Amino acid sequence: MYDPRTVTIPPGYGKVRFSGEELRHILVAVGALTLAFTIFLLGGAGRLFSSSLTPFTIIYAAVISFIAVLSGFMLHELGHKVSAQRSGAWAEFRSYPAGLLMSIVFSLLGFIIALPGAVYIQGMISRKQNGLISLSGPATNLLLGAGFVLGAVALGDSLLGVGLYWIGSINFLLAAFNLLPIPPLDGSKVLRWSVPAYVAVFALALVMAGLVYTGLLADLLML
Repeated sequence: MYDPRTVTIPPGYGKVRFSGEELRHILVAVGALTLAFTIFLLGGAGRLFSSSLTPFTIIYAAVISFIAVLSGFMLHELGHKVSAQRSGAWAEFRSYPAGLLMSIVFSLLGFIIALPGAVYIQGMISRKQNGLISLSGPATNLLLGAGFVLGAVALGDSLLGVGLYWIGSINFLLAAFNLLPIPPLDGSKVLRWSVPAYVAVFALALVMAGLVYTGLLADLLML
């Protein structure tokens, strides 16, 4: 018979830990993506050396890009990490150098493709745990998206308000994209665990992403 008193819990079980190597990968990914988003916001290579670019414009684009990258991408990935480590699994982020280079190159051409890397997970986890770990990333985007959009409403049609709206929109779009039921995206793992949970969260993400894409969200908020 199973006796819980005989079970030995490994040291550090359920704690969130960052290794030095992982922190280096996070810094590289955040730095490269921030550069790519900044170039994209400034209009690509065609406008980088334009006389119309002021120091304020460059700093504004860099700050907004940094917040967008930190919230939309890194906190998404760290949502997976925290959920996995709290489930007792090993989980660490590793950047994707080729993907980061592609992000910068494409931003110079005037559009953005973000491929920062991923959280790699190992350990004995159940289907439910895997589903919840996968759901944690898009759920983080939805919560952050709502927070940034509410902040935009409070600030109105100002530079900061428009910037917060843009950041919130990115989070909503990323949530919908990552919840597509296509392996290896998060949606396929959530769907494998629970159809009702998947339908509910994916429907919410689709509605918010649809409103952003069509511009209706900005109209509703009068931004």
